[in-house]
Amino acid sequence: MENNISEMKARTCSESYAEMTELVMPNDTNMIFNLMGGQLMRWMDVVAAISAQRHSNRFVVTASVDNVSFKEPIKLGSVVTLKAKVTRAFHTSMEVHIEVWSEDVPAMRKYRSNEAYFTFVALDENGKPVPVPPVIPESETEKLMYETALNRREIRLVLARKMKPNEAKGLKALFDLP
Repeated sequence: MENNISEMKARTCSESYAEMTELVMPNDTNMIFNLMGGQLMRWMDVVAAISAQRHSNRFVVTASVDNVSFKEPIKLGSVVTLKAKVTRAFHTSMEVHIEVWSEDVPAMRKYRSNEAYFTFVALDENGKPVPVPPVIPESETEKLMYETALNRREIRLVLARKMKPNEAKGLKALFDLP
């Protein structure tokens, strides 16, 4: 496997696309028969990890999870479809965007219930971080997600106290800070 990032072949966002479909069963729900948030997060983590592995051709670990909020509950019996793809790669990490769609089949109603960004780090056979290939965004949406990924990354790093707010160049520009 190539270790030099400059020698790695860049990959499109679509090459990392992963999709999974789940049926909300009684053991996935809370006392009022809505999907438990923890179960949804587990499914999101799995589909995002598959996407990151496809991009990097490596095992990956979750480094961070952005805000996950429910737009509306997902009910017992719903069909849940999760769609993920890498939006940008940094040195050893990748940002993955996940969309969650819920479908009430009998009512013929489908809606986007959640979306989030997860960050994964690629690992070598010894569990050490390794470089990942760059991302080539193709569609206008992919280009926008790619361009705004740096700001999201800086927010993550500032919140994790791995970067000082005054070092976050993208955030300075975003908020027009001195």
